[in-house]
Amino acid sequence: MAKQENKEPCKKEACDIQACLSKNNFLSQKCVSVIQKLQSCCEKCNNNSTHCGSVAGLLKQISK
Repeated sequence: MAKQENKEPCKKEACDIQACLSKNNFLSQKCVSVIQKLQSCCEKCNNNSTHCGSVAGLLKQISK
């Protein structure tokens, strides 16, 4: 049986960010590595995921 394509690429990375932010009182600086994983996933799938819209805002927060 062929492996079904994930309809929502980067969902795992987005969920990991939510979990990380929840654990760290929503301090995005503490979740930089997880945010970068989402960014690289979005680059791989040409931002073809609903989860890629938020990565730019997160990157702005951590670069402050």
